[in-house]
Amino acid sequence: MMSWQTILAIGSGAFIGAVLRAYLNGVVNHHLPHSLPFGTLSVNLIGSFIIGTLFAYFSYTTLFSVHMKSFLTTGFLGGLTTYSTFAIETFFLLSGGHLLMAAANMAINTFGTVLMAATGYYLVRSYLN
Repeated sequence: MMSWQTILAIGSGAFIGAVLRAYLNGVVNHHLPHSLPFGTLSVNLIGSFIIGTLFAYFSYTTLFSVHMKSFLTTGFLGGLTTYSTFAIETFFLLSGGHLLMAAANMAINTFGTVLMAATGYYLVRSYLN
């Protein structure tokens, strides 16, 4: 069973992450064409990079408590990244007959987020070694 401190850490992190997601999504979509959902893509790539850097850093230090780790990963990054939004946006692209855009959206989100997580992880590892 989770402690109330862990629940509070996750909830407050999710609140901040979700607000930041909405803000970044709006800013990016305002400045880039809407044929591909760049706002969602941006927060997914940024969040994946951040989780890679955090997990690498967590493996080298005991500086962060379990509550802070929960705040940052499950809470903040869970609120920031948008895989459910990615899924429905991709469905709408597919159902609208935009097969190439849907395929691009799936490929960039899927491979891009894994690449960004790995990049963040290895950047921190190389810096700390």
